Amino acid sequence: MVFECLCSGCGEVHQGMPAFGANAPLSYYAVPVHERQARCQLDSDSCVIDQAQYFVRCCLEIPVLEEAEPLSWGVWVSLSEQSYQQWAACFDADTRSHIGPFFGWLNAALGPYPDTVNLKTRVHLRDGRFRPYVELEPNCHPLAIEQREGISVARVAQLYAAVVHPVEGCRHAD
Repeated sequence: MVFECLCSGCGEVHQGMPAFGANAPLSYYAVPVHERQARCQLDSDSCVIDQAQYFVRCCLEIPVLEEAEPLSWGVWVSLSEQSYQQWAACFDADTRSHIGPFFGWLNAALGPYPDTVNLKTRVHLRDGRFRPYVELEPNCHPLAIEQREGISVARVAQLYAAVVHPVEGCRHAD
């Protein structure tokens, strides 16, 4: 079954498993705009602020029950300098899944959930040119529970509505 979300706001049917993401870590946006060029080094996969804060872009995947593809959140995770250097050293390697995992702190605000900033994580590298995936510490946070237990297609539609059309909402099309 292909995921479809019938949007009550725009009236369109959205097909395919959604993926959401941020272009930079939250800490980047805390740096005043006029200081970012001097203080931040940001590219599509990493961010360094003041040569003291290190972030990598990862995928936080939530299994969707009875679906082959997970819901994916593109998130940023802060790493220690040592872990960041290890990540950077193997960034272009075809085989890197044997390195790590690295402890990190989630540096993303995922709006449909209660505060997600600074949730404890493990960053797992993947082989090839795939972004690392994030495993949340098993705790009682709703995001961690959904990552462990999976979510329904109806929950995907609910999350889609909350992110893309927060006022109008979406409902699942059967």
